[in-house]
Amino acid sequence: MLYGFNVMTTAPVLRSLLACLALLLPAAASGAPSLRGKLLFLRCASCHNIGPGPEKIGPNLAGVVGRKAGSLPGYAYSPAMQHADLVWNDATLDKWLTRPSDLVPGTAMAFAGLPAAADRQAIIAYLHTASP
Repeated sequence: MLYGFNVMTTAPVLRSLLACLALLLPAAASGAPSLRGKLLFLRCASCHNIGPGPEKIGPNLAGVVGRKAGSLPGYAYSPAMQHADLVWNDATLDKWLTRPSDLVPGTAMAFAGLPAAADRQAIIAYLHTASP
């Protein structure tokens, strides 16, 4: 026993889980940008939903593509976001995900940004799947 787990029975389960992840990651890294984006979105999911679910600290991102920034009814946006004159499209989402505070100075979003363009594009592709 190790920390309450039987290593002999837990090891096969862990190997199976790792094998499943090994099958998913190549597809996520290459030909399936929305799948890769879904995996990357797990970072965002601590603050944002992308569909039905409990309210979180950040606004729900379902339907964000094409939405005017700071306009989701019922969400208390920062004054900076309320006055931002932009619509969420591929270009603005890319700038936002690069460094939110550069696009909207004074934003309340506590996220430094994603430096890798491929990661940003994968998340944007995933956001498209949750937008009409």
